Amino acid sequence: MEFKEAKTQFDSRKLNEYCVAIANEGGGHLILGVADKPPRPIVGTSAVSDPTAMAEKLFHSLGFRVDIEEVYHRDGRVVVFHIPSRPRGSAFHLDGRYLMRSGECLVPMSEDQLRRIFKEGEPDWLEEHSITGLESQQVVDLLDTHTYFELLGLPYPTSQSGVIDRLLGERLIDEAGSLIAIRRLGGLLLAKRLHDFPDISRKAPRVVVYSGTSKLETRLDQSGTKGYAVGFQGLVRFVNQQLPQNEIIENAIRKEVKLVPEIVLRELIANALIHQDLTIGGASVMIEVYSDRIEISNPGKPVVPVERFIDGYLSRNERLADVMRRMGICEEKSSGIDRVVQAAEAYQLPAPDFHAEQHRTIVTLHGPQALKDMDRNDRIRACYQHCALKRVMAQSMTNETLRERFRLSEKKSATASQIIAATIEAGLIKLDDRVGTSRKYARYLPFWA
Repeated sequence: MEFKEAKTQFDSRKLNEYCVAIANEGGGHLILGVADKPPRPIVGTSAVSDPTAMAEKLFHSLGFRVDIEEVYHRDGRVVVFHIPSRPRGSAFHLDGRYLMRSGECLVPMSEDQLRRIFKEGEPDWLEEHSITGLESQQVVDLLDTHTYFELLGLPYPTSQSGVIDRLLGERLIDEAGSLIAIRRLGGLLLAKRLHDFPDISRKAPRVVVYSGTSKLETRLDQSGTKGYAVGFQGLVRFVNQQLPQNEIIENAIRKEVKLVPEIVLRELIANALIHQDLTIGGASVMIEVYSDRIEISNPGKPVVPVERFIDGYLSRNERLADVMRRMGICEEKSSGIDRVVQAAEAYQLPAPDFHAEQHRTIVTLHGPQALKDMDRNDRIRACYQHCALKRVMAQSMTNETLRERFRLSEKKSATASQIIAATIEAGLIKLDDRVGTSRKYARYLPFWA
């Protein structure tokens, strides 16, 4: 919904733009006569005196029908534009401008978004065939069916036809006459050797280990050989073996610990595999290990804004996510990122740094770090993520919970207050005004709550 006061009139050019933008976002409603800002009281409008004539005018200008409804409320007349969704695989434009909304502004759609829309009408890349003309035995030779059944917790069939029937039911393979074709999804998940599948072999995750804190000296560069599902445990184990060790003192005992806990590795690698844009050629998931940090990246911009990773969920590859979830490799409801943030707090790691570049989504995680060694951005990011995590757990962030996150004593409440103030200034959190204005009992919400 888009609300506009428009007490007396609404610019016709702006009306056309909003209709195009809302249609491109899947359809919705433009409502005149209601204040733009919460709590959005009805103010009434005299705009659009002839809804029938306006609907006809919009049809001629835009090329699609917008229904207009007048609602007479006790606080004033409201006009509602019912805007349909764009057709699948296409987008509407106005004089060559493909528009969408961004906050209170109308902006052109990005090249990435348009490409994704135009591909909607095409067959799903993952569902197309990778190898065709196979006998049943050849399918079993190419795919690690034993691990597939183990991951699903199912007994292995006593006959080869039972294996084939299960893969057909999962839609990982298809019958093509008397022969069989393996879908790309089947190969990507279960391949014994990814190089047996020429069109998906470049999708193998790549692990690069550097000797220091920069890319100047590469110590190891290795790509995965197995499908994502059957090779996942081995991939996580291999990366974990490459991590540098940190020396910490716990209960007066000195001990060595890995740079990043394995649970964090597991969740971030699974996330990168599942949410990559598989239509981008010549690109794969990258796991780069430095002496002081690890960076995990995947091709494609995120489909959810990076600041909403903790509470939002939208899978780019739904079938891939579904099968890997049932195999116990990932979650399909965003809780993986929650666990990453929880683990970062438990192990006193700086908050994970999620960011998007032109064609990649990257998360950077540093080893354990005291608060005094964190810069302003690290502290703000940690405060926001702590606040968002509390929100999705149906709790609220307070000065006390933030001190617990940073292992600060009660005497350091002023330090926590300074971090909270900086995060509010950055527009990432806000005061929960439902509990009053007392600083002592103040609670805080993420900006989107």
